[in-house]
Amino acid sequence: MTSNASINQRLTDMGLVLPTPPEPVACYVPAVISAGHIHVSGQIPLKDGQLMATGPVPTKVTIEQAQAAARQCAINAIAVLAGCVDGDLDRIQQIVRLGVFVQCEAGFADQPIVANGASELIGDLFGASGRHARAAVGVNALPLNATVEVELMARFA
Repeated sequence: MTSNASINQRLTDMGLVLPTPPEPVACYVPAVISAGHIHVSGQIPLKDGQLMATGPVPTKVTIEQAQAAARQCAINAIAVLAGCVDGDLDRIQQIVRLGVFVQCEAGFADQPIVANGASELIGDLFGASGRHARAAVGVNALPLNATVEVELMARFA
């Protein structure tokens, strides 16, 4: 993979195929475009219509499983981004921010390690444009009992 490769080529090189963006599970839209930014709603780790991980870390889901779930959340968020830019991910100029929510037991403090599953994928895919601000937050519950949820904001042309 060269640094000049298109984002779609990088996806191919990474062995990734973007899914059809998941449908919202409640009353909201998948993304809002405002002032040159795309705000992607929280994505849960749906893969082939099934949740990859449910329940809290670390009692029901290992840190490694939660990282993989965070990665899937990021893939789903990228699929939503792609839909907003007519499939041309090279229009994404910067991933501005990720918000990563981790369902976890009281006392668990490794949310940043779980969030790295999403952050590392974004960095690998978008390179320097993938360097982002981030919040990694522990919560007691997420929609559909998902282990992880990731929201994303990107600047685009």
